[in-house]
Amino acid sequence: MTNAAGDTGVDRAAGDDDVDGEVAGGPVERYGCVITGAGEQEVAHVSRDGYLDAVRAITDDGYAICADVTAVDYVAHPGRVLPEGIAPERFEIVVNLLDIAGGRRLRLRVQVPDDDATVPSLFEVHPGTEAMEREVYDMFGITFDDHPDMTRILMPEDWEGHPLRKDYAVGAIPVQFKEART
Repeated sequence: MTNAAGDTGVDRAAGDDDVDGEVAGGPVERYGCVITGAGEQEVAHVSRDGYLDAVRAITDDGYAICADVTAVDYVAHPGRVLPEGIAPERFEIVVNLLDIAGGRRLRLRVQVPDDDATVPSLFEVHPGTEAMEREVYDMFGITFDDHPDMTRILMPEDWEGHPLRKDYAVGAIPVQFKEART
């Protein structure tokens, strides 16, 4: 691993951002949200209500590519560290945006409550998010308002539940081997 300026050499998981990290001296507000993170990537902690407006502003600032939309189920980690003023919820939408011309990357984190697991769709701003949002719906049960086709994409239409939720029951399917003893 190369040690670029600001690289700590420590691998971090998607939700393990350094909320006390320095962005020009500490957390700052930009695009209507709190920006944290030091080193390789800044992280924007966006409110659910301000999500679509923040993505529009960020896109206008040069982040033209939405590389990923996914989710995390934090049911087992309700007390995780977030910036002041950001209340942890069970689910978190994670969006990675790229500014190719400026060589910048920005991660958005949006808290989503279990009892109202819905967020606005980014399809209007980034049409390439259509399949990614369907995958989040299929695996986590988070719906995207104004999505053009909010249907399952990986699991069969009649599948019950959402397999990447931490409380989804792990089942067992008996495997039959040819010439196996019974």
